[in-house]
Amino acid sequence: MAQSKRVLGNVANRMLFENDRVRIWEMDLAPGARSDVHRHDHDYVLVILEGDRIAAEPEPDSAGSFRERIEFDVAPGQTIYVNRGGVETAINAGTKRYREILIELKE
Repeated sequence: MAQSKRVLGNVANRMLFENDRVRIWEMDLAPGARSDVHRHDHDYVLVILEGDRIAAEPEPDSAGSFRERIEFDVAPGQTIYVNRGGVETAINAGTKRYREILIELKE
């Protein structure tokens, strides 16, 4: 699909909270499931709740820190800080349900 016709989804499945400083989401993916293609307009923090392995596939126009698919092990309680700019799809590459809390840090 041409990027100009692409429709971007939300950065996660469900928004839990929003105010003028943060937006908090929950991502919930079954093994093998994929998120919508989405863009990260804000720096954010991931807090892993469940899961064992996650992957991300960047779009050609992504301004994030990676240009090719990345995949890595995760563990409950792990916290990851990520800079804005990525346009990507998250994929549960593990054998367990994957859940995270994603906290967007607004300007």
